[in-house]
Amino acid sequence: MLLVLFKRFFGKQRSAGESEESPEDTVARIREGLASRDEFIAAYQPYIVKVTSRFCKRYIDPTRDDEFSIALSAFNEAIEQYASHAGKSFLGFAETVIRRRLIDYVRKEQRHSNTISYSSFETVDEEDQTVNPIETQEAMQRYSLQQDAEARQMEIAEYNGCLQHYGITFAELPDLSPKHADSRLLLASISLSLAATPALFQSFEATQKLPIKELCVLAGVSRKTIERNRKYIIALALLHKGDYPYLQAYLQPLQQVNDNENDAKGVRA
Repeated sequence: MLLVLFKRFFGKQRSAGESEESPEDTVARIREGLASRDEFIAAYQPYIVKVTSRFCKRYIDPTRDDEFSIALSAFNEAIEQYASHAGKSFLGFAETVIRRRLIDYVRKEQRHSNTISYSSFETVDEEDQTVNPIETQEAMQRYSLQQDAEARQMEIAEYNGCLQHYGITFAELPDLSPKHADSRLLLASISLSLAATPALFQSFEATQKLPIKELCVLAGVSRKTIERNRKYIIALALLHKGDYPYLQAYLQPLQQVNDNENDAKGVRA
């Protein structure tokens, strides 16, 4: 649940010209007959291919592989079954439905084919113990996922403690995020300037106050913009400077968009 809140803090990342309407909003309009189901499904075919390929551990060709047809049908099923009040994103819910239908498909295929059983991979180790390398690998993968989840939870706890020094809580992060992507990108750029300028960040840490005048000059924005979004800027700056590798991954889309815009400005200049 905490990670869901954190994702909402960053909002949906989009490129220039892309609609701000969320998948959840589009699904709602499809059910009301106000949006095209076929266009929505077509737009998310790359996502469906990615989810299916990840499940099958190989590239799935939409023109030949049965697994894609199964996943496409499951995505359509997800449109019918999605409940926004459950607190899960539509794409997260759709992935769950796709995986379930693919699991059903694989099980059905295994029952009707001469598949190689797990037991055929069993070997005897030096201590005369029967081991199965496939089961061992799966166990290691599960352990790795569990370790990642625990590390992520520790990061959230540490980050929350850091935020509280500045009168911010992790739970309120989604409410701090601006609705418009352009505003989020601007504020992300300001927070990065703060984090990347040692003198400014040291002053901020010492006083627990944003160096508003200096940030206005660096970003070319009004004082009101900084003051109105004070907590958002602080939260992102602390994230930039802290040791939070898992949470910092959510900064990458913002940084990439900023880098692309800076490159474009350089070309125009």
